Amino acid sequence: MSNYIYENQNTKSFYVMSWVAFIISFLGMLCGLWYLNADVAMKGFLGMSYLFSISACFTLAKVVRDKHEADKFINRLESAKTEKFLNENTTVNN
Repeated sequence: MSNYIYENQNTKSFYVMSWVAFIISFLGMLCGLWYLNADVAMKGFLGMSYLFSISACFTLAKVVRDKHEADKFINRLESAKTEKFLNENTTVNN
């Protein structure tokens, strides 16, 4: 079990707004495909392309977030090493 506390800075309203926007766009795409004057193969191609785009967006967001969190961890680790080094190698004259 990890002791890391995730610092979530998103508000509940932003979270809800994100899901509402996703659902509206998904339903809009479904309606657009339903009423599109094209054969089933073309509708299937467009639907699969849309789903692939959504999957790619989620994957990209996860990769960017993971990179950011790794960079934050490395920066904290470097700061701790520097602070430890300075504490060990400096003398305080009272």
